[in-house]
Amino acid sequence: MSEAEEVRRVSAGLLMYRKTPRGIEVLLVHPGGPFWRNKDRGAWSIPKGEAEDGEDLLAAARREFEEETGLSAEGPFVPLAPVKQKGGKKVYAWAFEGDCDPSAIKSNQFQMEWPRGSGKLQSFPEIDRAAFFAIEEAKLRINPAQAAFLEELQTKLGS
Repeated sequence: MSEAEEVRRVSAGLLMYRKTPRGIEVLLVHPGGPFWRNKDRGAWSIPKGEAEDGEDLLAAARREFEEETGLSAEGPFVPLAPVKQKGGKKVYAWAFEGDCDPSAIKSNQFQMEWPRGSGKLQSFPEIDRAAFFAIEEAKLRINPAQAAFLEELQTKLGS
């Protein structure tokens, strides 16, 4: 794999968490577009995206968080061990404490040919919904490789 291909196979994201009387909850996002429409378990993710060539990974994570949620993230940011997803993409993540109204999240859009082969471009939100989940529920919904972020967060928070 070339160096340029390796750069494209790196994503960076942020894991927002909040402390509630019921325990720790994390913000996850569900990808938009027709492929993900009817998928739930294992489909959710932390807000993340590809780092640009030479971009600082924490800066990329903050940019992607804002693009996908419409929210700006304020630290301190706690680094989490990177994971490698099934397709080979390496994901770097940082956790931070915060809160928001998931129903108010505004995602950026992407275009794709849909239906495939139709020649028609349609716009879809990069994420179609967001929600806070208790850690155990989040582990069921998140991309399986990213579950390691949740486990590390639990360990770091001592919960």
